[in-house]
Amino acid sequence: MPTLDVSEVLLSPEFMDTTLVSTRSAQTTDDDGFTSNTTSKIPFAGVVTVDKSLENARLEAGQVVRGAILVITKFTLTEGATDTDADVVTYRGRDYRVSFVDYYTEYGAGFVQAHCELLPFDGGPANGI
Repeated sequence: MPTLDVSEVLLSPEFMDTTLVSTRSAQTTDDDGFTSNTTSKIPFAGVVTVDKSLENARLEAGQVVRGAILVITKFTLTEGATDTDADVVTYRGRDYRVSFVDYYTEYGAGFVQAHCELLPFDGGPANGI
């Protein structure tokens, strides 16, 4: 197991993005079985890197812009649970849905690494990045 603690680097203001926002949706189901979401926007900080670069897939049915980011943070992001939908992270004007979260204590105590996929699938505005 690695013993290098890089938390000082990850928490550095020169490296960390403090403009990230997580949109979290708590889900409740009423007596008739209808589900509703209550959303909240939570600002947080983390290091963002490219997971998969933006690419345009042209298919017979149309085109899809795909891409993903990797967010390393001490904020507990979620890929969803019984009563919570997956978080949506806003980064540089674009929304990314958390697809899965790895708990990486190798970075230092309390860090998670979240893989986030681009939303909407059309890539959003051209000036987003």
